[in-house]
Amino acid sequence: MQSLSKRFSHLERNENLKNLGEQIFDLCIIGGGITGAGTARDASSRGMNVCLIEQNDFASGTSSRSSKLIHGGIRYLENLEFGLVFEALNERHVLFEIAPHLVHPLTFVLPIYKDSRVGMFKMGLGMWLYDALSLFHAPKFHERMSPQATLSTFPSLRSEGLVGAYSYSDAYMDDDRLVIETLRSAHSYGALLTNYAQAGSGEFDKNNRLISLEVVDQFTKNKVKIKAKHFISTVGPWTDQFASTLMKWKSILRPSKGIHFTLSKSRLPITDAMVMGTGKDNRIIFAIPRHEMVIIGTTDTDFQGDPSQVHSDSIDVKYLLEIVAEYFPQAKIVEDDILATYSGVRPLVNDGSQTESKVSREHVILPTAQNVTFVAGGKYTTYRRMSRDIIEKVLKNEFTLEERVKFARNQTRDVINPHITVEKQAASLSQSILWSAQYGLSENETKFLAERHGFEALDLLEEGEEYGLQNPWEMEALFAIRHTMCIHLRDFMVRRSPLFLARKDHGFSLLDGIAAVFQKERKWTQEQLTHEKQMYFDHLKFEMGWRK
Repeated sequence: MQSLSKRFSHLERNENLKNLGEQIFDLCIIGGGITGAGTARDASSRGMNVCLIEQNDFASGTSSRSSKLIHGGIRYLENLEFGLVFEALNERHVLFEIAPHLVHPLTFVLPIYKDSRVGMFKMGLGMWLYDALSLFHAPKFHERMSPQATLSTFPSLRSEGLVGAYSYSDAYMDDDRLVIETLRSAHSYGALLTNYAQAGSGEFDKNNRLISLEVVDQFTKNKVKIKAKHFISTVGPWTDQFASTLMKWKSILRPSKGIHFTLSKSRLPITDAMVMGTGKDNRIIFAIPRHEMVIIGTTDTDFQGDPSQVHSDSIDVKYLLEIVAEYFPQAKIVEDDILATYSGVRPLVNDGSQTESKVSREHVILPTAQNVTFVAGGKYTTYRRMSRDIIEKVLKNEFTLEERVKFARNQTRDVINPHITVEKQAASLSQSILWSAQYGLSENETKFLAERHGFEALDLLEEGEEYGLQNPWEMEALFAIRHTMCIHLRDFMVRRSPLFLARKDHGFSLLDGIAAVFQKERKWTQEQLTHEKQMYFDHLKFEMGWRK
């Protein structure tokens, strides 16, 4: 079984960069989001020699900008995408088993009004189909709710015209941390993984097949040449942009922008997720409660331009606020209640659909004669199956029969983190109360750490205590630096933790203490520390610029 005892820090990053040019890899993966991470884990667990490069931080693109749901997609039933829903629901079941600290069951409630486009009877049929497509493996089956029961669950919900509701099960997750944990697993299988390393020019043989790729260290600007038997692009919304730098390419994407905003639970105190249908564009908007906040989203609009420049704007925010006001008029949610916004670009494949929301979420794998396989589209929930499909197609197209036999079996149904099984996760939550006295933290603080890290929280607490830390966020920062290749202060505040999204002050009240850990561990000068703080402030201004 894999072991996560190996460090995964900036030191390993620097060592990996040196080693990238010293061997010929079976696979070089470009892109460190969930698709790239899953593909690296799948391939390395088969025994393949794998490297992965990411031009920014891992999960810094689409993979940290999702609705943070693991779900079959109730609305895809209306598009008759039964195969996609079946695959997603069954992958949901697998993810409950292999990542219990990252994927958590959640009840969803879908209210029906007199003027709803889909009535109670038709929606009931859809609910039965949803349970059936999951092979009845849902945490609990759907239930029909009366208007009174619905309003007792959601007291601030609009009562006028309410005829009832259905509740059903899906899940929420930590999207960015699922990427990181998947990469840590790939690292434990021997994959060489490097963030802040940008793909440059390619070298082609006489048959116009890519044989090496230049990579530029984003810090030192040093260049290294990666040689591999085959290259896989998992760069999501940058697919057309990256492909056109290597070869003659016809655009395949229809990028779609989605934004979310977050609220304090005190402003919208819900314990179940709410599914809100929009009459004007037939979309579904979610209100998703988490232990630290409520997420509202998402929009779905065509996007043109550089995906790295996507950000929320006042029109997006107003659109979501109007939907919340329609469903929760008594809550009186206004712009000032918003804690944070975040935005991303979905790498949807252009299938000719009339509207963005109708574009299929099926993934597409495109082999090329130039020895590069491009991957686009897909649902976060099905990333593990998608990764398997990618590797099996590449093995079939590019490797010998002997190699296909050698690399036939992956191990991606094993737990992502061997410290955390379903049973161990439950045990860590019950024992977290004991940890509070031992490490001088409150019971809520140690419970929160156990929810996020399982029994690995003990390693986090022990390392933090040895370092002389007493604040749990500073302990998490130290752990992130040493074990998640967290390079920048901004990377921790935005992706390794929920501080940017869940705190009214975006964690600035904790910033000095967390920054001090980074400065000591990364050996930053005072000038570097000032620059790092400014980078985080710049992210805040960029993403929240709509709030004048």
